[in-house]
Amino acid sequence: MVQMRTVVKPNKAPGPAGMYSIGVTTSGKKMLFIAGQVALDTSGKLVGEGDVKAQTRQVFDNIGAVLADAGASFDNVVELTSFVVDSKSVAGFLEARTAFFPKLFPKGDYPPNTLLVVSGLAFPEWLVEVKAIAALE
Repeated sequence: MVQMRTVVKPNKAPGPAGMYSIGVTTSGKKMLFIAGQVALDTSGKLVGEGDVKAQTRQVFDNIGAVLADAGASFDNVVELTSFVVDSKSVAGFLEARTAFFPKLFPKGDYPPNTLLVVSGLAFPEWLVEVKAIAALE
């Protein structure tokens, strides 16, 4: 697979405070914009009601499915935007993400990620939503 993104590591800006990069350049000519994914399975049933870790895993499984359908993988992801309901859920979100991000990004070149704490999502049982942008060949 052709490398579609390169991590930018500026000397005159602070480093990332977690598992993300400050910036990424891309050589992709075609972009894939993935709408915010929530913790629904293929039948539309919520996975992990009340469990931010389980919901986080399902959200990234859903993103992976969209990427695969487009002929891509997490190697193609150039940006993530994460929405977590209530600041109390942030620790669980980060713990779950820390557990599986090394498998999704084995080189440790994580895409930029903005994490927003919100008062709620479209349905009250949804605790996590993540949207993604990927660069394709």
